[in-house]
Amino acid sequence: MPASACRKGFLIMAYLISLPVVGIIITICCYFLGLKVNKLLPSPLTSPMVIANALIILVICITPLTTEQYLRGGNMITLFIVPATTLLSLRIYQQWNLLKANILPILSGCIAGSLASVGSTFGLCKLFSIDPRLIVSLLPKSVTTAIALELSAKNGGFGGVTISGVIITGVFSAAFGPFFIKTLKLQDPVAGGVAMGASGHAIGTAAALGLGDVYGAMGGIAIGLMGIITSLLFLFLPLLF
Repeated sequence: MPASACRKGFLIMAYLISLPVVGIIITICCYFLGLKVNKLLPSPLTSPMVIANALIILVICITPLTTEQYLRGGNMITLFIVPATTLLSLRIYQQWNLLKANILPILSGCIAGSLASVGSTFGLCKLFSIDPRLIVSLLPKSVTTAIALELSAKNGGFGGVTISGVIITGVFSAAFGPFFIKTLKLQDPVAGGVAMGASGHAIGTAAALGLGDVYGAMGGIAIGLMGIITSLLFLFLPLLF
C-alpha cells in the first residue's frame, strides 16, 4: 500500500510539473522575489533580472523540473516581448519633438554603439582564437533577439549561442546601466536612454523605463536603429574571415 501511494504521488507530481503553467508561475515568483531583494539590497548585482535568472536556474538544478518542462511555460512569457516592444512606439510618439531635436546625436550614438559592440566582440574572439561560427553567433548580441537570430542563421552561426549572448548582454545592461548612469552623473535622459537601448536592446530598455518615460522612448528608438545598423555591418562580414 505505501509503495502504491508513493507511486501515485510521484505520478501526480510528474503530471503537475509537466503543465506549462508551472514555468509561468516559477518565472513570476522568481521575478517578484528579485524585486523584493533589490528593494532590500539595492545594487546592480541584485537587479530583479539577475536574481530571477539565478533563482530559475537554481530551481531547475535542485528539483525534478527539467529545462524542457520549464520552457513549456517559460517560453509563453516571451510571447509578450513583441507587444511590449510595440507599445514603446507610443512612448516614442509622445517624445516626438525631443526625438526630432536630437536625431543626429541619437543616430551617432547608435552607430558608435553598434561599432563598439561588433568591433570589441570580434577583436576579443580573434584574440582568443574562437571558432568563426561562434564569432558569428556572438556578434549580434546587442540587437533584439529576432534580428540577432536571423543575422546569425544567415551567416552560419549557432542559434543557441546567439540567444545566450543576447540574454546575457541584456541582463548585464539592465543590471549595471542604471548604476553607471547614476555613478557617472549622466543628466541627459536622451543619452541615458540611447545607451541602455543600444547596449541591452529590449531588456535594457525595460530597465530604462524605470528611470523615466524619456529614457524608455529613447531606448525604444535605439533598439530599432541598432538592428538596422548592425544588419548593415553584417554585409561586410565576409571581408573579415
